[in-house]
Amino acid sequence: MTTITLNPARSRGTINKNIYGHFSEHLGRCIYQGLFVGKDSKIPNVNGMRTDAVEALKKIGVPVLRWPGGCFADEYHWEDGIGPEAGRKRMVNTHWGGVVEDNSFGTHEFLELCRQIGCEPYINANLGSGTIREMSEWIEYCNSDGDSTVSQRRWANGQKKAWGVKYWGIGNENWGCGGNMRPEYYADEFRRYQTYCRQYGEYKPFKIACGTSGLDYNWTRVLMEQAGRYMDGLTCHYYTVPGDAWEHKGSATDFTTAEFYKTLKKAARMDELITRHDAIMTHYDPEKRVGLIVDEWGCWFDVEPGTNPGFLYQQNTMRDALVAAITLNIFNRHCDRVIMANLAQTVNVLQSVLLTEGDKVVLTPTYHVFDLFKAHQNAREIDCFVSAKDVGEGDISLPQITASASEKDGRITVTLANLSADQPAEAALNGVSAKAARGRVLAGEIHQYNDFDASPLSVQPLDVLVKDGAVSVCLPACAVAEITLEA
Repeated sequence: MTTITLNPARSRGTINKNIYGHFSEHLGRCIYQGLFVGKDSKIPNVNGMRTDAVEALKKIGVPVLRWPGGCFADEYHWEDGIGPEAGRKRMVNTHWGGVVEDNSFGTHEFLELCRQIGCEPYINANLGSGTIREMSEWIEYCNSDGDSTVSQRRWANGQKKAWGVKYWGIGNENWGCGGNMRPEYYADEFRRYQTYCRQYGEYKPFKIACGTSGLDYNWTRVLMEQAGRYMDGLTCHYYTVPGDAWEHKGSATDFTTAEFYKTLKKAARMDELITRHDAIMTHYDPEKRVGLIVDEWGCWFDVEPGTNPGFLYQQNTMRDALVAAITLNIFNRHCDRVIMANLAQTVNVLQSVLLTEGDKVVLTPTYHVFDLFKAHQNAREIDCFVSAKDVGEGDISLPQITASASEKDGRITVTLANLSADQPAEAALNGVSAKAARGRVLAGEIHQYNDFDASPLSVQPLDVLVKDGAVSVCLPACAVAEITLEA
């Protein structure tokens, strides 16, 4: 039997709600058709934002949303996306599919979307092809209540009061699509750009530096050494790709059991990456003032057959749900350094939580994982030690159960996942005496997914046994669960 030992006396701190953030790029059908349909659309909307998507994202408590990219960010010029729609600049999205971007979704529309969802905006500014003045005036446009020409432009466009945007990314993947820079060069550029991230009134920008592609520990060392004192956050990107090459990433739905376990093993590597980046950051920042922000993560497979390869549209199976559970549990356990994360991407792109087609919307298995984990937001992390047998195939093995725990308002939440493709798991929760417990679970065969013609996967009640304060549960194979304890 698996044992999960809880120790409420030990904690790494509060799990920042922003760990449960999301990412929306001008890529494929994420923004257009996925989140924004325009005010004149027959699809139900409020100010152009599709109602079904907004309501679904509100239900899982999306705390922060990153925009406009991604690689798109370092070719995006914010002034092209303000003012009357008919006068906005049209451009070709050379990164993603070669389609025309008409800029009908810009700063005002993004901040209206965040208002409707009830989340914080995280804006990624253009360092790669932009200018310091452009970034500085974007911050002024969003945050200044002063009577300047820049503020007056915002007033003329219908927004009198400043929005007060807190989170500002200064460049994206500047080691690659954001300019192919060396870490020393980017460190100097970041130092220069951040100087002009001005505070207006109470609105102080939280300055986020572009970090590593995941495995480049030297980038983190150089950035922390040369620019650490100027930043509030440092990013990290890591995608779970089961294939051995980017040209052959593997199918989202057609995979072997060995590929299933290989994917989960690669997802679990997030723990090693955070541990090693944290060690470097702690060398230069022992008080952990600078937060690690994993603002792109998730599964990346080959696109669905017959779809535009530049749109990165992929299905979402129970395998994706387990990847999400593994990753979110890791973030929870590293909450003393990880302060934000953003799943890539919210709708219709990569490991999305929603799929749309016309006026239809599908909740993916990953969506349901975020629903099961939402009680962790701003809760106090508590120590959670798992002792479980290994599962796998061939030379790939990993522990059958992954878990994390937190407490808030007198309740303890334990989220756990059974990573076995075909074996249920008996688990006992030790370390606390429970008065009562309840559970919810998402379970299915490893290839199952929700689609527009049928959605068999949803969260269901889970039986949890409480006897003399002891708690035990039987998890189905390939399952993600939430257990709430009245301790």
